Amino acid sequence: MEWLLDWGYLGLFIGSFLAATIIPFSSDVLLVGMLVAGADPVSSVICASIGNWLGGLTSFGLGWLGKWEWIEKIFKISPEKLARQKAKVDKYGSGLAFFTWLPGVGDVMAIALGFYKTNPKKTAIFMLLGKSARFIMWAVAYYYIQPYFPDIVKFFKDL
Repeated sequence: MEWLLDWGYLGLFIGSFLAATIIPFSSDVLLVGMLVAGADPVSSVICASIGNWLGGLTSFGLGWLGKWEWIEKIFKISPEKLARQKAKVDKYGSGLAFFTWLPGVGDVMAIALGFYKTNPKKTAIFMLLGKSARFIMWAVAYYYIQPYFPDIVKFFKDL
């Protein structure tokens, strides 16, 4: 698994960044791969968190640039439905950004938060907290669980 460390923390950062955009792959797998390969857990969590956060902010920024007319035309969504969705986003506000780490819906949520113009500073803070908590959880889970599955860890190390 040492090939993973060839790109090292920069690769983890770039991969985590891209995974937070519309490119469908898991930054969690990259993080755990780095940990299996023997990377420093604190540095790995920091690189993955910042990369994923900046990728999420990029999605947020792209959403910010969106226009209601485009959404109505391209996705055939009525203005009434957009207004109902905006009311839901307004109800919960920037706090929704904490959940942009969720697989499948997180990237869309980041774009929607930008589209509906939530507070950028609060959104950035909640997004960073959520994404960091996710990677911390994965690192802790890896170190807690790996002693119970040494054959699996050995398999991945031998790749």
